Amino acid sequence: MVETSTIAIVGGTGKLGAAIGRRLAAIGHKVIIGSRSADAAIAMATTLGSEARGANNVEAAALGDIVIVTVPFAGQAETLAQIAPHVTGKIVVDTTVPLVPPKVMRVQLPSEGSAAVRAQGLLGQGVTVVSAFHNVAAHKLTHVGEDVDCDVLVFGDDKGARSRVIALADDMGLRGIHGGALANSAAAEALTSVLILINKTYQVDGAGIRITGQLAQADG
Repeated sequence: MVETSTIAIVGGTGKLGAAIGRRLAAIGHKVIIGSRSADAAIAMATTLGSEARGANNVEAAALGDIVIVTVPFAGQAETLAQIAPHVTGKIVVDTTVPLVPPKVMRVQLPSEGSAAVRAQGLLGQGVTVVSAFHNVAAHKLTHVGEDVDCDVLVFGDDKGARSRVIALADDMGLRGIHGGALANSAAAEALTSVLILINKTYQVDGAGIRITGQLAQADG
């Protein structure tokens, strides 16, 4: 298990943020649920157990050792601008998928190449951005204690930071896998639109991905 940390989830009242928070609290991490509304965050935190508390997004980001951002693409820039002064020196895990309604089944990456690279530019070089949790359906995470049949590709330019996020994914009952540099996040972000199309076309209840083959232990 990864070393116990205080983990802030910005946008934590949404489906993905709340599901991640529930799993992390269940394995002993102190979880701070962040939201634009502190009251909404506090209400959500009360459903996650004694290891969770609620705050507004800025306060949550300031208190977290690791900060996970789970907001829609439309709110990414504004949210990151708000928390940027409070996350210097920290790992920020960006889960953003650049979905542009109504054509969410069409890949529409931003001009920076990926939402993760965009996040790094917005937060600055004093922040270590790691990108993960794009291809797992939020409702699959709601049943705490059950492993999820899904791999999580983790991207970042700092391998040590990637490894910490992979350990979190493993502890959550997923399988985290090194995906390489932050720029490679474009692959997982784009794949989300493909998975949405697969869900609709084949009536799948939350398609995910699995990497085949026998994986050896990663170095470092």
